[in-house]
Amino acid sequence: MTKALLIVDHGSKRQEANDMIFDVVSLLEGLSPELIIEASHMELAEPTIEEGIHACVQRGATEIVVQPYMLSPGRHSTSDIPRMVKEISEQYLNISIRVSSHLGVHTKIAEVLLEKADL
Repeated sequence: MTKALLIVDHGSKRQEANDMIFDVVSLLEGLSPELIIEASHMELAEPTIEEGIHACVQRGATEIVVQPYMLSPGRHSTSDIPRMVKEISEQYLNISIRVSSHLGVHTKIAEVLLEKADL
């Protein structure tokens, strides 16, 4: 199976906010060059989740993990994104597509918070 990771953020009206997700993709590609990695926005900007899934498939993915780039288990990460992915996945019956959970609480996130605060 050729695996892909689709990172999904909220999306913004501000282009500089939307561009940050592609910096995350670049970092991830450096850490896992064997993975197909794409990014998309849930709303307000392109590429959309549908476009992101399509890009993964076009690059040869047979298994796609959709990772919400969100800290908390809010409506978007627990309901909206899974619903959207379920609808889109009906177009790709031969592709395994699943949604992972929000980022949540993790030691590495705590370390980043301390680093960003210069503490």
